[in-house]
Amino acid sequence: MKIVVVGKGGREHALVRALAESPGSPELFCFPGSDAILESARPVPADGLESLVEWMGANAIDLCVAGEESYLVKGEGLANLCEKAGIPCWGPHLQSAQLEASKEFAKKFLERHGIPTAKACACATLEEAVEAIGGRYPTVLKFDGLAAGKGVAVCMVEEEAVEFLDEVFVKQRFGPGRVLVEDFLTGPEVSIFAAIVDDQYLVFTPARDYKRLGEGDVGPNTGGMGAVASRRLVSAELLAEIEQDIVQPTVAGLIRDGLPYRGFLYFGLMLTPDGPRVIEYNCRFGDPECQAVMPLVKGDLAGFCLAGAKGELRPDLISFDEGWSVCVVLASAGYPESSRNGDVIRGLDQLGEARVYHAGTRRNAAGDWETQGGRVLAVVAGASTRQAALAAAHTAADRLAFDGMQRRRDIGICNFED
Repeated sequence: MKIVVVGKGGREHALVRALAESPGSPELFCFPGSDAILESARPVPADGLESLVEWMGANAIDLCVAGEESYLVKGEGLANLCEKAGIPCWGPHLQSAQLEASKEFAKKFLERHGIPTAKACACATLEEAVEAIGGRYPTVLKFDGLAAGKGVAVCMVEEEAVEFLDEVFVKQRFGPGRVLVEDFLTGPEVSIFAAIVDDQYLVFTPARDYKRLGEGDVGPNTGGMGAVASRRLVSAELLAEIEQDIVQPTVAGLIRDGLPYRGFLYFGLMLTPDGPRVIEYNCRFGDPECQAVMPLVKGDLAGFCLAGAKGELRPDLISFDEGWSVCVVLASAGYPESSRNGDVIRGLDQLGEARVYHAGTRRNAAGDWETQGGRVLAVVAGASTRQAALAAAHTAADRLAFDGMQRRRDIGICNFED
């Protein structure tokens, strides 16, 4: 089997590793990839989506796996172009990927299909947003489009809201777009992932990520500073409630709205005192949740994704480890406002059984790994208990170092009662 994985970050590195471990040793390619991914996959000589799809057709690629969300909504959309070329794609069509690309689109979808979520108001100007907030704090502000995980601000006081609205409407940090002013919800968060094939789905291992930069969940929002994954993260009763009230209505809503979907769908949930509420959808696996979940997936992931892309859900091809997985992210100096490149990474040969996924690295002229991005590495370890998994992950992370490194030492500890 010949597979192309589209993307270049830590999530795609984890997907490539997981696909490579599938039976049959599939032949892997990547676009655009990274130095780390190229150790497991060959590069595709393309300069854009059209040339990528043309190359896949000419080289008899069996499956395209969409990792990075931006390619789903660029131009005609990756999955749409693949369909035209007759190439199975594990990833949703452009029109369906609006669930992630537009917060306003997603909110209207949720409301239309009666799926529990926070109330929100869409605003086109700074003045409209201030009026919608109406002096009520805390409040949640969401940029309508894609923003690499940085387009959401939980504002506890007015000054934080003013700063975010200035970034969006005055400085246009994320480009032109509207803002959702949303009610503030309370409770622990959990990430649910479903593999959706038309009107069927399979729920993968739940996870919990850590968005704030600092320990104790303080500081600015980031793309994610770590994650914990386990089938035991939520009770069977709660998972059944989530499926009944959120997952099933979402799948039915996609069908009802004529939105074709074959791929992973991420449900970001808040477990409020009134029940689970959808915070956001992502039309791919989460990052860094993917790095935590993939080591728990056993069996033939490549065959599962290929069957799904062709319209057949095959849960018999994979299974899930019942243990725990903890992912610790190491970020560069200045992140998330900026990132510093070129700091040499030390200790990669001392990790033992822990896995490391590269998110923002490159090989320098001397052959050493160095930083090239905000989130640099994800260190992942698993065990039968959460305490053992977090000890292994943090011990492995202790062996890594680079100048300016930022890290949370409470991943797997914060937001748990013990």
